[in-house]
Amino acid sequence: MGEPEGYARGSAIIPADPVLVVLLFSTLAAATASAGVVPFAVLGRVPMRALGLAYALASGLMLGAGYLLLEAGLKDSAQSAFVLMSGAALGVLYTYWIHRFSRTEEVEFIPGGEVSAELGFKIVLMNSLHSASEGVAIGAGMAVSLRMGIFLALSLALHNIAEAATLTSVLLRRGVRMGEAAMLCVITNVPQILLAVTAFAVVSAARGLLTWVLGFAAGALVYLVLTELLPGSYKQASHTWVAAAVSLSTGLVVLLKGFFA
Repeated sequence: MGEPEGYARGSAIIPADPVLVVLLFSTLAAATASAGVVPFAVLGRVPMRALGLAYALASGLMLGAGYLLLEAGLKDSAQSAFVLMSGAALGVLYTYWIHRFSRTEEVEFIPGGEVSAELGFKIVLMNSLHSASEGVAIGAGMAVSLRMGIFLALSLALHNIAEAATLTSVLLRRGVRMGEAAMLCVITNVPQILLAVTAFAVVSAARGLLTWVLGFAAGALVYLVLTELLPGSYKQASHTWVAAAVSLSTGLVVLLKGFFA
């Protein structure tokens, strides 16, 4: 793959400097997490099923992002496919190791149940670890092309809102105020910004790593969906509704990608 497309022109809204573009859209994606408190501010209490569906939507959006990363990394040669799958395997192994090291691999949050200080901390930490992998995905997408990067950032921004709704339910039950909960939801996504800029800078300096990074990000995202987001969704909503929400959001990402190609 050559140089990323779409950065030559710049405008009053989108700067010409590629790094600033990545910084801008990854920051916007992280900031949208603050909208996760809106249902609680309006309704006061959000039903468990709604939280489960929000998590399912987050799963589908992340799964769609992973698919787009794999699609972008595939080339005609078998060697590129091997590199992509190797990168995906590294993403899975890294995500497994970092969750095991941080002791968040067995975190189980049951809506309506008691939320201890330790559980609350681990859930916040787990969301921060999620956002790091999402940041790599945004940075890798931006390295492919401006349009793909923006589309991935927008998709993951919606994912952040859905995921933040579940985090907000935890924070509010720990006595955190609404405004502070919104701020914490954004703070947990700061790694997304840092890793997006870092991944983009690394790939821009060494274009040969792009396929590796695309595979790494895709592997990490799909692993998170299968081991954390989907199991969490199934505990809060019916399997039928979860399957429908995941299919709808994943399909929407893949469908709308055509308008950004």
